[in-house]
Amino acid sequence: MSQDATLALLNRYYSAFNAGDWQGMLDCLSDDVAHDINQGTRQTGKDVFATFLQHMERCYKERLEDIVLMVNADGSRAAAEFVVHGAYLATDEGLPEAAGQTYVLPAGAFIGIEGAKIARLTMYYNLADWTAQVVG
Repeated sequence: MSQDATLALLNRYYSAFNAGDWQGMLDCLSDDVAHDINQGTRQTGKDVFATFLQHMERCYKERLEDIVLMVNADGSRAAAEFVVHGAYLATDEGLPEAAGQTYVLPAGAFIGIEGAKIARLTMYYNLADWTAQVVG
């Protein structure tokens, strides 16, 4: 896959995220996508990712701004850096109580591309920073 094709795929993915278009996001993923959750475990499969999105929609309302995409020469690997603007809507297990707190958090992703789809998505953000913002 070319750099331009990878950039187009990632732009579709992140545009779908900001639009709340979960099906649009899923359409960008391979069936056996590996999703490394920040400070969590690896989940595998598009169906598992769809369940993750449902959980995220229940607990959080987020939009990404200042998205910067970087792609290697053959388009097989990429990175994204962005700022998450969010609201904590419902208490997530093991985290502080939710009461609609807002947060602004730098974050990033490392991305593997195979067969014109996102095959790996590894997420990173500073959980201590997020916690400090929602605890106040």
